[in-house]
Amino acid sequence: MRFFIQTRPGHAHTDEFADYLGELIDKAGGEVLAGPAGCDMVISVGGDGTMLAAAHVALDADVPVVGFNLGTMGFLAHAETDEAEPVIDRLLSGDFGVEHRMTVQASLNGKHRSAVNDVVVEKVDTTRLVVLRVTIDGDPFVTYRADGLILATPTGSTAYSFSAGGPLVDPRIRAIVMTPVAAHSLFDRALVLPEDTVIEIEVVSDRTVRVNVDKDSLGELRDGERLTIEAGERTLKFVSLRPGGFTGVVRDKFRLG
Repeated sequence: MRFFIQTRPGHAHTDEFADYLGELIDKAGGEVLAGPAGCDMVISVGGDGTMLAAAHVALDADVPVVGFNLGTMGFLAHAETDEAEPVIDRLLSGDFGVEHRMTVQASLNGKHRSAVNDVVVEKVDTTRLVVLRVTIDGDPFVTYRADGLILATPTGSTAYSFSAGGPLVDPRIRAIVMTPVAAHSLFDRALVLPEDTVIEIEVVSDRTVRVNVDKDSLGELRDGERLTIEAGERTLKFVSLRPGGFTGVVRDKFRLG
């Protein structure tokens, strides 16, 4: 089995652990590649940010991704560093599950990009609110005066959307979570929408907003332009190692049990 290991550049601790994983893989009969081309699985070493980058590599290569958590919360990277040897043994023996997680696609001015976590529409001027008109499946829904709007996958429901007051959604559910950020309006609740929903967002003021897809800029949305959000065509293959699934991860991360 051939692996590509994704690390965060410039962090000696993660590089050392990645080297250790490489040694374990080599001893167990696997192979570590210098790049993702031809790999059978992507391994992330770091926090959720590194895991997100690794997920995009895996998405492009159409292979599963698994993460070792060297960060803090680690909602995406489920394996811990003290589990390295048994986890590598399980991966090489095929003793793991694969979850197929949905993505969302953002389209703006002819550009299209897929998000594993979320698409964030946010104000550029930090001192002023933006006014965003939202249309759902062709029907006008609401106009938000807010700091921004988050369109998240169930995987991304544990990230920015959650910190903005959105719900945690089991990633086995295929849905789009729409969460306003600091909305100054009577309706400020998050919505969980079916996967076949098409969401259109327009700016109805002279205040330009920024559109980020998994923290990478897609561009700016200006008055008269329209951003479209819908389910992505591709799914992320996510390695599952723990019993209890999503609720088990939530229980462990928040120390509920």
